[in-house]
Amino acid sequence: MTRRLDIATSFAAGLVFGIGLIVSRMFDPSKVKGFLDLAGAWDPSLGLVMAGAVAVAAVAFAVAKRRRTTLLGEPLVLPMRRDIDRRLVVGSLLFGIGWGIAGICPGPALVAVGAGHAKALVFAVSMLGGMLLFTLLERRRRAHAPPLDKGVRAP
Repeated sequence: MTRRLDIATSFAAGLVFGIGLIVSRMFDPSKVKGFLDLAGAWDPSLGLVMAGAVAVAAVAFAVAKRRRTTLLGEPLVLPMRRDIDRRLVVGSLLFGIGWGIAGICPGPALVAVGAGHAKALVFAVSMLGGMLLFTLLERRRRAHAPPLDKGVRAP
């Protein structure tokens, strides 16, 4: 029963997220590019959507820090890493450059595919290819990594 509830909750969260992207038009690359065009016809609406998302997330994380389980009774595991390493910086740069060039990021890309945007389909297929490539390279890296000493946590 818990598995079905997990699936239903995940579906509901994704549906609300997708509807929010549609209502705010954040799946439209021209909307994103308008936000990034500071020297031209700048559209600050994406910044307002981001600020709203950050505010909601801040409240959610504040509540989550005081809990040990989710609302569905599962153990609540929050990220503990706070360090900034080369992989985080390079990944962030790649994401930002791709977002700026395409005007699409992963969640909105899936909504745009559902709305029939051909360019979003190319983006989504490329994104999945990149995820697959990363997974293969990460497996290879871990297979060739030296063993960890006792008492040292893996990243």
